[in-house]
Amino acid sequence: MHELSITQSLIEAVLDRTGERKVTAVNLKVGSLSGVLPDAMRFCFDVASADTPLAGARLMIDEPQGRARCRDCLDEFELTDLILLCPCGSADVEVLSGRELMLMSVEVA
Repeated sequence: MHELSITQSLIEAVLDRTGERKVTAVNLKVGSLSGVLPDAMRFCFDVASADTPLAGARLMIDEPQGRARCRDCLDEFELTDLILLCPCGSADVEVLSGRELMLMSVEVA
């Protein structure tokens, strides 16, 4: 479960910036094509943040859907998985969104 190591790194990055101040919320963007499971991150966050200034903080996760543009027919379409194939049959697609894994903001008390 790589979500645990990702979450631990997230907590370390937040602590590097906030020090000992109490953190009330952490806002992330985790795209549906990122390979990271938001529910697993939520579980890991509760466990890994115990006994830190992040304990009890809300973990808010925005989960953008995958979107792509076909370079052949120029249509934009939703990606529901990592099979990068346009409805027209072309595999020449550009992923526009869904691969995000970003810390957007942190709220402190």
